[in-house]
Amino acid sequence: MFLKHAPTGDLVEVIDLPDVINPNSPTIRARSHAGDIIQRPENFLKTELVFPSGEMLPLCWRDAHFYEQEHAA
Repeated sequence: MFLKHAPTGDLVEVIDLPDVINPNSPTIRARSHAGDIIQRPENFLKTELVFPSGEMLPLCWRDAHFYEQEHAA
């Protein structure tokens, strides 16, 4: 799965896919695809990642308390 690092505009290849949908994980292990050299994996904040189209990741993937807030309304 590829996501875009919003501050740089670079695509990143997700290594640990379960972290993407785990709302308790604030970071995602991924490898940047900037330039010709394969980059080493690093942690990216979910708040700085978007889909390649520019759409934000779903709130239920980023906020562990999302469901509590939805049921309180």
